[in-house]
Amino acid sequence: TKGEPMNIRITARHFNASERLQTFATESAGKLTKYYDGILDTDVIFSPYESHDEPQQTELVVSVTGQVLKATERAATYEIALNKAIDNMSRQLLRYKEKRHDKS
Repeated sequence: TKGEPMNIRITARHFNASERLQTFATESAGKLTKYYDGILDTDVIFSPYESHDEPQQTELVVSVTGQVLKATERAATYEIALNKAIDNMSRQLLRYKEKRHDKS
């Protein structure tokens, strides 16, 4: 249903996400609705990654009707990784939206 806020879940694996990081994640994920307004659920998963240069990984899992889209990015900080994942996801959502539009 349009207009309802999507459900955003934030998970931090092996560490406690700061209030600031959680707020940033919620606001960033919320912006995905401007690419496609039929998002059902969004999971933002932060986890440490075994890499000196890119030790922080963010996984974005977005549920839309009949499909689950995923974007995983790594960077020096969770914020940068999340921004990269949001960019990646916005492109996937636009493609998904075009495909749905083509069918109708």
